[in-house]
Amino acid sequence: MATPQLVQAATEIPAQVPLPRLPGAAQPRWLTGATLAASDLLTLTLAGSVSVLVWYIVERKLEPGFYLTVCPLLGVFLIAYAAAGLYPGITLNPVEELRRLTVSTSVVYASLAAITFLSREGELYSRAVFLLAWAQSVILAPVLRSFTRSYFSRRSWGGHPVVIFGEEPMAEAAGEALQRQPEAGLKPFAIFNDSVGGVRSIRGVPVFRKMSDAPKLARQHRVRCAILAISKMPQSELLQLLTHHGATFSRIIIIPELAGLPSLWVEALDINGILGLEIQQRLLLPASRLMKRLIDLSLILTLGAALLPLIVLISLAVKLTSRGPVFFGHRRYGKNGKPFMAWKFRSMVQNADEVLLEQLANHAALREEWEWNHKLKNDPRITWIGRLLRHTSLDELPQLWNALKQEMSLVGPRPIVQEEIQRYGEDFLLYQMVTPGITGLWQVSGRNNVSYERRISLDSYYVRNWSVWLDLYVLARTIKVVLRGDGAY
Repeated sequence: MATPQLVQAATEIPAQVPLPRLPGAAQPRWLTGATLAASDLLTLTLAGSVSVLVWYIVERKLEPGFYLTVCPLLGVFLIAYAAAGLYPGITLNPVEELRRLTVSTSVVYASLAAITFLSREGELYSRAVFLLAWAQSVILAPVLRSFTRSYFSRRSWGGHPVVIFGEEPMAEAAGEALQRQPEAGLKPFAIFNDSVGGVRSIRGVPVFRKMSDAPKLARQHRVRCAILAISKMPQSELLQLLTHHGATFSRIIIIPELAGLPSLWVEALDINGILGLEIQQRLLLPASRLMKRLIDLSLILTLGAALLPLIVLISLAVKLTSRGPVFFGHRRYGKNGKPFMAWKFRSMVQNADEVLLEQLANHAALREEWEWNHKLKNDPRITWIGRLLRHTSLDELPQLWNALKQEMSLVGPRPIVQEEIQRYGEDFLLYQMVTPGITGLWQVSGRNNVSYERRISLDSYYVRNWSVWLDLYVLARTIKVVLRGDGAY
């Protein structure tokens, strides 16, 4: 608990305090936003160029050079992105970034199209080029931004340094969370903690016991952002900290003790001078549920038709390489706790249960691994064709049928078996609120490489923060994970 001495120490600024010279913080902060702006310019240029080129091949009437005159309009997109808070985009969740990018890009394209085609110059431009450019921009912008963040966030100048005030374990947890996700753009620069004892660093981040050093260090290294991770602090003391540090830090983030609550779509409200947090229960919004179902149906029908030849080939391969049926149905529990048969291509030998019991009885290491996450990395039951199907996630293609019947969705929590219900505990109430998915946060966050407790945490996070945008983000991430085969076995 924060003490009056802690607040007093935080507000005292001695004349001379010897501070270590910490590298990297004094780099120009505008570079972070500049790299994202360059990425967006590249996206828009590629989208426009490819669209003109493709339509020129189809319709020779176009004059590709004519479209060079609209290049200055690229600045309109950057202005719209800046107005949407996409530069520098520090701490912006990828799902929220996807929403802002898609909405801003669509609005600008729609506005430009309306102005162009309602004017006398409308006949000079091709509507098809506009549509192709818009579609490519919406798809490419998040992808290139993701690569840009991943590459530059690990540079010394990438991101913004942040000072963390707090007591263990909250300060340490905040620092570790930022270090695990450098793409968020905040780099732990120093931790000020009056109860660290002899500890000089936490995961490589310097720790200072004298909070009075904070303002001098921040000015010396041009650190303009601070995080307050102090639990159970009286309101008067918190206001005093904010008042005294407001002149030093232009941006202060408060981390409250609200673990487990939704975090993605929370909005701050001013209720006649009282701070309120609005949590939208998007699971209860009929429009969002309808949109989710429409996305499912459109993608299922499209994918089903496109993948039909592949499904036939896989069926023949499974049938000809091992004895047993082509498909394997396993009893799972979905929305409202109702059981259903989840279908996959059979990837195991016919007597898989007997083989599993025998292996677990004779090998302690396998038994321990099975008890940890109900998975075996080198599962003796899997056939050679089954191992290939699992590595590429093609074994789950029959679940498109489950999704068509509304037993599953394209995105959702991992479908579980009877034995797993008790391991979910109270979180099973959350699990039952949505339809399980073919893919989900578990699959795009390490899959079988994450612990079982982490799986449950990801399922709970999905339910609490569910939205159509989160589904679109997971679907986009799934393509990358499947191509790389992350955690698939």
